[in-house]
Amino acid sequence: MRKLALNDEILLSIQQPARYIGGEVNTVNKDPKKVDIRFAMCFPDVYEIGMSHLGMQILYDMFNRREDIYCERVYSPWTDLDKIMREKKIPLFALESQDPVRDFDFFGITLQYEMSYTNILQVLDLAQIPLHAADRTESDPIVIGGGPCAYNPEPLADFFDMFYIGEGETVYFELMDRYKENKKQGRSRREFLEQAAEIEGIYVPAFYDVEYHEDGTIKSFRPNNSHAKETITKQLVVNMDDAYYIETPVVPFIKATQDRVVLEIQRGCIRGCRFCQAGNVYRPLREHSLEYLKDYAYKMLKSTGHEEISLSSLSSSDYTYLEGLVNFLIEEFKGQGVNISLPSLRIDAFSLDVMSKVQDVKKSSLTFAPEAGSQRLRDVINKGLTEEVILQGANDAFHGGWNRVKLYFMLGLPTETKEDMEGIAELSEKVAETYYEIPKEQRNGKVNVVASSSFFVPKPFTPFQWARMCTKEEFIERAYIVKDKFRQMKNQKSLKYNYHEADLTVLEGVLARGDRKTGALIEEAYKNGAIYDSWSEYFDNRIWMKAFETCGLSVDFYTTRERSLDEVFPWDFIDAGVSKEFLKREWLNAIDEKLTPNCRQRCSACGGMRFGGGVCYESKN
Repeated sequence: MRKLALNDEILLSIQQPARYIGGEVNTVNKDPKKVDIRFAMCFPDVYEIGMSHLGMQILYDMFNRREDIYCERVYSPWTDLDKIMREKKIPLFALESQDPVRDFDFFGITLQYEMSYTNILQVLDLAQIPLHAADRTESDPIVIGGGPCAYNPEPLADFFDMFYIGEGETVYFELMDRYKENKKQGRSRREFLEQAAEIEGIYVPAFYDVEYHEDGTIKSFRPNNSHAKETITKQLVVNMDDAYYIETPVVPFIKATQDRVVLEIQRGCIRGCRFCQAGNVYRPLREHSLEYLKDYAYKMLKSTGHEEISLSSLSSSDYTYLEGLVNFLIEEFKGQGVNISLPSLRIDAFSLDVMSKVQDVKKSSLTFAPEAGSQRLRDVINKGLTEEVILQGANDAFHGGWNRVKLYFMLGLPTETKEDMEGIAELSEKVAETYYEIPKEQRNGKVNVVASSSFFVPKPFTPFQWARMCTKEEFIERAYIVKDKFRQMKNQKSLKYNYHEADLTVLEGVLARGDRKTGALIEEAYKNGAIYDSWSEYFDNRIWMKAFETCGLSVDFYTTRERSLDEVFPWDFIDAGVSKEFLKREWLNAIDEKLTPNCRQRCSACGGMRFGGGVCYESKN
């Protein structure tokens, strides 16, 4: 029987002790002495969030299929255990073996969102691994980061030995093989990093120097080591059916945020929304075959006992075989109490027909994402969604028995005017009016329209990476304009409006487009108590503002400053598929309010098809 890293006294004194004991259904157990490489894979947030992450489950399963690798899981200890571990000097441990992370060969950390950055320092600190890569010795694990935020790794460059740019299923095994050979030959840590730097998609920050202009912008970014490449090219799966997937997902003891089987139906997106980083860096669109998905749906539901399956993608409606897959799931699991979740659907007649088959209409609400309140601004962001389509979708939904609708918007988008802001309330009102146009005897009670707005953050590798960002005060002022307009609506009792935290968004903007200098900011904030910043109850903006002052950095430099088209960005050394020229064209199209057709209508020469395996107009004609 395993000896737990935490004794009974500690486990009984903390919230949700099941977060830390391991042993869940479908976990992998190996003898650490019989493997060549031990890999601790960390999601730097609380267990319930991390256990819902598909990418980590895929890599966990993939690594453990090899007999010579033992991959174990690590999550951020919640604040109660964090305090105890520091007081009692208990090192951070992996769930499967309960062994200290510092004893592993690799410590892999997934970078899913900017507001987890202080938690990355938390797990390094608790693991008793030096925060700075430059201070690590031969006995320390190789710290590697990957995930969406690795597309601008520079704010975290000082803390990582290397980053993996792209999809994890492609070159990880080559990296592991080189590590084994390096170890076998008795070579040093630095020699392994040089070997790793030669692999496509691997970025070793120590092998690059940054030079700045007097105004703080980047003058140059160059390799300082002959093994390092000028450009790091993202890695991606070409044939989705050849990629690793999970047959036996780990099933948590306690309820996770996404407590269901997740079936990834495709990667990438054809839509080209100009604010969306994922839609750009995951290009081109690559689909799983219908037979592949049928097979994995059956295997995962059988191996987990879950009662819900979610079809995952950026835009589920664009999956070619969606109707066939949904019909199969309905027929195959009829009477077995299995629910089917279909996120990211466009609300049209087909989608509503599908949802009426798989949902209890009395309990569900439908989600529309107009993103902007006016057609002009929807054209600016290339949303490709007209007011007519939105209202027709709402009308179809209401006639189908739905009476609750969620509408998602963004405030602070480029070129936004007061009319665009007020349009959020006006469009919400029109949706409610659509319901009341239905004869009373055909309605399903009162209508409830909830509009929510997040605040716009310009992200790397999007056409809006050149855009200025609003200040906290501007965001709040815009939210008040929308809120005031809602009060003027005739159906205001049927309407509700929420908006995101402005100061949190401003900080996210700093970290999203930050350079290496922001690493000192993250470290200063962490040392002064910043942790779990993505949780509103723990986020303390005062700590961060003090850190800006201490580090001599300006919030406005990273947020509100206008960028010229020839500025060198911290992430320009990465080839993410979409070319900078394409992004510039789309930025100018946005300013001119011009729509760009989706990839199935016309190829826009974004550069993504260089990687092969994708679906676009060019590949079909």
